[in-house]
Amino acid sequence: QRSHPALDGRCSITSTLITLLCLSAPRGVSLVVPQPNINATVAQNILLSVEYSCRGVATIEWKHVSSWGTTKIVEWKSGNYVNVSTVYKDRVTTFENGSIQLLNVGMRDAGYYFITVTEEYGTNTYGTIIVNVYEIIYEDLHFVAVLFAFLAAVSAILICFMWLCNKSLHLFQKKTTHKLTASTTEEIELETIEC
Repeated sequence: QRSHPALDGRCSITSTLITLLCLSAPRGVSLVVPQPNINATVAQNILLSVEYSCRGVATIEWKHVSSWGTTKIVEWKSGNYVNVSTVYKDRVTTFENGSIQLLNVGMRDAGYYFITVTEEYGTNTYGTIIVNVYEIIYEDLHFVAVLFAFLAAVSAILICFMWLCNKSLHLFQKKTTHKLTASTTEEIELETIEC
C-alpha cells in the first residue's frame, strides 16, 4: 500500500518539528536532599549533601539564612567558575553533584541552607537543609562537674565511715586494755591477801 506523497512530506516535516521542539524545550531539573536536618558540634566539618540532575548546564547557588541575616555562600556553573563569598573563603568545598562541605562550623553557622539549581534554559529547583550547631563543651563540663560532686560526696562518706571504724576500734582496744589491767590488779590484790 502506497501513501500519498504530500502526506509523506507533511509527516516528515511534523516529525522534524517535534524533534526540534524536544531538543530546544526546557528539560527540567531534579534535586534530591537526602538529609534535610543536620546536627553538628562546634569545630566539626559538615557535608550539605544534595544530588541534582539536568541535561543542560546548571548554575548552583547556596545561601545561608539565620538570625544574623542572609549570606550568599557560593555560586558555580557545572564545569566552570566557582564564586565563593569572602565570609566563607577557605571554609567551603564544592562538589560536582551540587553538595558543599563546610569546615570548622561555629554557632553562627546554625540556620537554614538554601540551594537553587538553575538550568541554562531557565528552569530551576530549590532545596533546604536545616543545620543545628551545639556547644558540646558546656555539656561535657556539666557532666564532669556532676561526676566530681558525686565522687566528692562518696569520698566524704567513706572518710566518715573510716573515722567511725577507727574510733570504734580505739574504744574497743581501750576497753580491752582496761579489763586486762583490772584483772591483773585483782590478781595482784589476791596474791597480796593470800600472803
